[in-house]
Amino acid sequence: MAKRTTRASFEKPTTKPRTPAGDAWRAFRQNKIAMGGMVFIILVTLMALFAPLLTPYDFATQNTSNSRSKPMTAYIVTTDKLDRCHWAGTPLEWGCTLYLTGSDALGRDLWSRVVYGTRVSLAVALVGSSVSFIIGIVYGTLSGFIGGRLDNLLMRIVDFLYATPFTVMVILMQVYFKALTRQGATGVMGLLIGWNRAMGGMLFLFIALGALSWLGMARLARGQVLSQKNKEYVEAARALGVGNARIIFRHLIPNILGPLLISLSMGIPGWIFTETVLSFIGLGVDPPTPSWGAMISEGAQGIRSASYMVLVPGAALTLLTLAFNFVGDGLRDAFDPSSHGR
Repeated sequence: MAKRTTRASFEKPTTKPRTPAGDAWRAFRQNKIAMGGMVFIILVTLMALFAPLLTPYDFATQNTSNSRSKPMTAYIVTTDKLDRCHWAGTPLEWGCTLYLTGSDALGRDLWSRVVYGTRVSLAVALVGSSVSFIIGIVYGTLSGFIGGRLDNLLMRIVDFLYATPFTVMVILMQVYFKALTRQGATGVMGLLIGWNRAMGGMLFLFIALGALSWLGMARLARGQVLSQKNKEYVEAARALGVGNARIIFRHLIPNILGPLLISLSMGIPGWIFTETVLSFIGLGVDPPTPSWGAMISEGAQGIRSASYMVLVPGAALTLLTLAFNFVGDGLRDAFDPSSHGR
C-alpha cells in the first residue's frame, strides 16, 4: 500500500541556505573589536554629515580677540557673531560662548574645525578606495582573463608605473596643480580649476591620489583571476555557452571579491595619512577648508604653549585610522578564518 503523502513533506525547509557572504558576516559580527571599529566609523560619518548641528560655528568663523584659547575657555560673543552660531536659540546656546576644545591662532573654534575636517578625511578615504577598487579590478580582471600578449603588455605598463615613487608623484602633481590654480587657465583646465575651488581644493587632490592608487589592486585582481579562471565552475559555464562578459561579472568577480575587499579596507588608513601629510606640508586642500594635517601643522608651531592644537586633531586622526584598521582585520578574519587556525 502506497504511503500517503502529507502536506508537511512538501513544505520548504525552515532554515535558510548558507552563503559565503552570510558566513563572513556572522564571523565578522563575532569580532567585537571590528564591530566597535565599524560603529565608530558610522558615528564619524554621521558627524560629518550633520556637522552644522554638532558644532557651534562654521569652520571659517574667526574671533581674533580669543586666539589660542585653551579648552573649556569662555569668551564674550557680540550680537553679530551670536547670529552665526548654529546653536543660537536652542538648549545648546551656552556652547556659543565656550571653546569646547580651544581655538586656533585665528580664534576659530577647534571643535568645529575638527568635525568639519572629518569630511575631508572621509571623502579622501571614499574616493581613493573607490578609484583604486574600480579601476584596479577592471584592469586586473581583463588582463588576467584575456592573457597572452595583451596581459603581458598591460602588466608591463603597471610595472613601469609601479616603479614611480607614489608619494613623490602625488607631491609633484599637487605642486603643478597649485601653480596652475594661481596662474589661471582657460578651457577644460579652467573649468576644472573652478570646480576645484568650489570643492575647497579636493578635486585636484582626488586626481593626484587616484592617478596611481589602483596599481596594487590591479595586480591583486589579476592574480586572483589567474587562479580562478581555469577552475571547474568556469569551465562548466563555458561548456554551457556562457559569454565571457557574463563569466567575468557573474562568476569570476564574485569569487575574488574577498581578498580585494580586505586589501581595500586595509588601504583606507593609507589614503587618510597621505592626505594628512600633503595638508601638513601645505599641498592638501585650500584654506580655510579644514584638514587635520593642516591643523596639526599650524599647532606644531606653538606646541609647547598650546599642545591641544596638535592633540585634538591628532587624536581624531589616530582614532579614525585605528577604526579602519580594526575593520580591515575583522574582514580578513571573516573571509579567511584559516589565517588564525579556526
